[in-house]
Amino acid sequence: MPTIDSQVHCYEHNHPGRPWIGHLHGPAEMTGDQMVAEMDKVKVDGAILISPYAMYRCDGSYALEVRAKHPTRFALIKPVDPADPKVADDIAAWAKHPGVVGVRLMMNPGGMTSDPSDPGLARVLKAAAQHNLVVNIMCWDRLDQVSQIAAAHPDTKIVIDHIGITQPFEPLAKHKNLAIKISGAGTLAQKPFPYPDIWDPIRRIIDAWGLERCLWGTDWTRATAFLTFGDGVEAFRVTDRLSDSERAILMGGSLTKIYGWAPG
Repeated sequence: MPTIDSQVHCYEHNHPGRPWIGHLHGPAEMTGDQMVAEMDKVKVDGAILISPYAMYRCDGSYALEVRAKHPTRFALIKPVDPADPKVADDIAAWAKHPGVVGVRLMMNPGGMTSDPSDPGLARVLKAAAQHNLVVNIMCWDRLDQVSQIAAAHPDTKIVIDHIGITQPFEPLAKHKNLAIKISGAGTLAQKPFPYPDIWDPIRRIIDAWGLERCLWGTDWTRATAFLTFGDGVEAFRVTDRLSDSERAILMGGSLTKIYGWAPG
């Protein structure tokens, strides 16, 4: 079974040809070539490349360039804006590109609606389902809203980013079209590598959701201040809290099933 990271970011250095809108914690750049080199060091076969909202907002052009150069290593997701009246057209155009598996909603930034019945959100969820794309949602402090969205759009696959972090998980796990990323978990550890203190909470998440709806990820490059890419990978490989079969599902098997993609 391949090892697949559910979330990495690639971006160029800030330059006039593709200027950053904001800033993401991490190195000054992490090009596609650099990311592949990091993956090769620790034998990660592929990754979901999420165009970083902090730098590029809803522009996925650099992610497309990376995927064109490394077509067997990355599948692609980019943020979309539910307030854009043409968001359905944006999603339709995005879906046509090779390797695209989803879109992302950034529920936390100020200004995004907190109304679960907002027509813009409905357009995103419906368009994603129409094009067989997974909707990834960054949504801490908005989990009740996500639960209502999932109930209203049962035919849309939805993945909660970064463990949801601040809320209990059982109320959301009842929605069978929801999955959850166990991404960036090493950044929450109080103990050094291999982060033994993360495993009781992670096992509670796995018990609530089931392994088939849990996706391991490093959240590289956001996590660079806390750990290396290799540490984020190896912590899940060396732990005795996962059996070999569980590790295969968590570190690639569930992702392949949910996104319908595998590297190479």
